[in-house]
Amino acid sequence: MDKKIAIIGAGVSGLIACKYTLSKGFHPIVFEAESSIGGVWSKTLKSTKLQTSKGSYRFSDFPWPSSVTEDYPNHRQVYDYIQAYARHFDLLKHINFNNKVVGIEYEGASEAEMQSWSLWSGTGEPFSSTRKWKVHVQDTNTLSTEIYEVDFVILCLGRFSGLPNIPEFPPNKGPEAFHGKVIHSMEYAAMDDESAAQFIEGKKVTVVGFQKSALDIANECAAASGVENPCTVLYRTECWTTLDSFAWGVHMKNLYGNRFSELLVHKPGEGLLLSLLATMLSPVRWCFSKFVESDLRRRLPLAKFGMVPNQSFFENKNSCLIPTLPEKFYDKVEEGSIRLKKAPSFSFCKEGVVIDGNEAAPIETDLVILATGFRGDKKLKDIFLSQTFQDCISGTPKAAVPLYRDCIHPRIPQLAVIGFADSGSKVFTSEIKCRWLVELLDGKFKLPRIKEMEKDAEKWDAYWKQYSGRYYRKSCLLSTNIWYNDQLCKDMGWNPNRKKGFFAELFEPYGPMDYAAP
Repeated sequence: MDKKIAIIGAGVSGLIACKYTLSKGFHPIVFEAESSIGGVWSKTLKSTKLQTSKGSYRFSDFPWPSSVTEDYPNHRQVYDYIQAYARHFDLLKHINFNNKVVGIEYEGASEAEMQSWSLWSGTGEPFSSTRKWKVHVQDTNTLSTEIYEVDFVILCLGRFSGLPNIPEFPPNKGPEAFHGKVIHSMEYAAMDDESAAQFIEGKKVTVVGFQKSALDIANECAAASGVENPCTVLYRTECWTTLDSFAWGVHMKNLYGNRFSELLVHKPGEGLLLSLLATMLSPVRWCFSKFVESDLRRRLPLAKFGMVPNQSFFENKNSCLIPTLPEKFYDKVEEGSIRLKKAPSFSFCKEGVVIDGNEAAPIETDLVILATGFRGDKKLKDIFLSQTFQDCISGTPKAAVPLYRDCIHPRIPQLAVIGFADSGSKVFTSEIKCRWLVELLDGKFKLPRIKEMEKDAEKWDAYWKQYSGRYYRKSCLLSTNIWYNDQLCKDMGWNPNRKKGFFAELFEPYGPMDYAAP
């Protein structure tokens, strides 16, 4: 089967997409802007570890090596594991390194014609003999550009890399007013360990943000400079953080990783019976959340430092906003090498940072590190040369990217997006999506009509808004991962019930190995 498939990005999702397209006899061409595979794992902090256990973060057909005994491997072990996967399945020869895709354009159909389609790609088929994608690729070494013509495009751009999210400031109150240095966490993560240590040593550092990167950076700064030059963490609002995967000795998977836990929430496209169950069992969902919160209050000095969130643990979880604390984080807060400051908004002055609305003196600092996330949505939008497709993929400011099965935009032909949604394990979710996608490409099933796919995407968006509240941040599959996988399994003709026996199906946690075989 000589169909050329462009895969943009050689992170975890791109590698999985390459492996599974090869398995169906397609011809993948992977374009990677960097000189190595691994995505975010190729450039990360010295102290970064997996936030989920290795049992959840694994390829279903490639186990972790026996030499990795830790439940939460460090970033070097994760990177080595990803490298070993690529070598084992001989994927490296399909990757064009230092090749940055600067744009893609669809040829063979006018915009008016595409607007009239009732089926995806006009025919409902993933390939066309007359319509192709042109992929504009720049060699990052020579800056020369080449155009590739392909039959299908898989975007594996990654949501948490590449394009930093930089806060906007009023005139003369941004970084230009500050006498020190301001960088994004992406720049810090790109440094080698020795350079990073030298960069922060002996400096008063202010870290902006309270997600995983911010916490890890603050911990590294505190270790390097101690109480003499404390690290200040500016956070907008309190959020729940964890130490590990347990609450009162019960593994979180037993609370939130099985079918029973998903009976407690209303799910997109559910029937009347499941809807009634979710309503009746909602007090159990509340109890689960309070059970976890009570354990976190017991184990962490949240009240002492004013860090008890107003929202529930479940609300943060449903937004994929629960980072794992680095080791001894609150010990460093206790000793004074880390200072926590609430700052709904802030600005810069010559001496450092000013918390808006606070009449206290500025926070004197030498270095500000913005751990403020990434603009994954803009990166996804900018890859298209067509304004129409840019508008399609952007959705609206108040809605998630409208992807059917979190993979296919109903109005963008011969293209899929893998790895954009957040989840507990990128490997787990990307693998089953890729398996679903290649079955679609291989003609094993067909997609519904465009209007039906759009209605389905709207239901998922409504679900995220319902349970995430003000922390709605689009496309988090953490609380309905099994339900989502059920839809993919049904499409592929698999039995969605992967366990043996009623009680196992209801109460045993689900993981990658449950989907190892069709």
